[in-house]
Amino acid sequence: MNIGGYDLYSIETSIFSLDGGAMFGIIPKPLWEKEVPADDQNRITIVTRSLLLVGHDRKIIVDTGNGDKWQDKFKAIYNIDTETVNLNLSLAKYGFTAEDITDVFCTHMHFDHIGGNTKLVDGRLEPTFPNATYWMQNENWDLANSPSEKDQGSFMEADWSVLAENGMIEIVDGKESFLPGITMEISYGHSTGMMLPKVQDSSNTIVYMADLIPMAAHIPLPWVMAYDIHPVLTVQEKRAFLPKVVEGNWILFFEHDPIHQGCNVHFDGKHYRLKESVTISE
Repeated sequence: MNIGGYDLYSIETSIFSLDGGAMFGIIPKPLWEKEVPADDQNRITIVTRSLLLVGHDRKIIVDTGNGDKWQDKFKAIYNIDTETVNLNLSLAKYGFTAEDITDVFCTHMHFDHIGGNTKLVDGRLEPTFPNATYWMQNENWDLANSPSEKDQGSFMEADWSVLAENGMIEIVDGKESFLPGITMEISYGHSTGMMLPKVQDSSNTIVYMADLIPMAAHIPLPWVMAYDIHPVLTVQEKRAFLPKVVEGNWILFFEHDPIHQGCNVHFDGKHYRLKESVTISE
């Protein structure tokens, strides 16, 4: 798929599991489990999916997933699998390597979105993408470095410390475009200053949804996560955003959906739903 002068590739970087109740907040389990079945620990299986944009003399990866720096204890808690799928395998599938990446677009700094920013080599942290600039939003940077008690488990300094030491991070406000052909939607419901990159041309628009709408099951307005710092605001943001999606027939790209890479959205007069699944790359 090509949009706005970019060739687009879906890059899966891990399979993992999170608590289904946390992923769907106030929605009762008999409803959400029809969409995503849970295991015997009430966990649902999801993925981390990056978007690779190749064009305009750049190779941009949007988010980098969980990474593989995890201790066995936490691998078990989150059921993290980076053997079946991982960043390097997914890049190689399309003929790319981590060294090819020129830019890393960090939607926000939660561990399952930027854990792949860095790696351990002989016990030392190193940048996963040695030739890249890492772009981070200023308010989210401030939150990650001074998190509340509720948020502190979502941020891990190892995902950015060596990048800061090496001068590889660019802090932006996210309201102005900083990469060619990419504009932003900014969200505050899930995490402060979360950037949702949007690429469009005269025919198509695609938006990387990060954790505003992490899966197709989260399209309906009240289906929001308990992880959100302001879930009521998330609903308001979706209410303002989804009419534009329907009117323009935009493609939503899902970071965590294990089945759908993306989709268009239908509004039946009362509810927003998946209209048609969209495959970004095979």
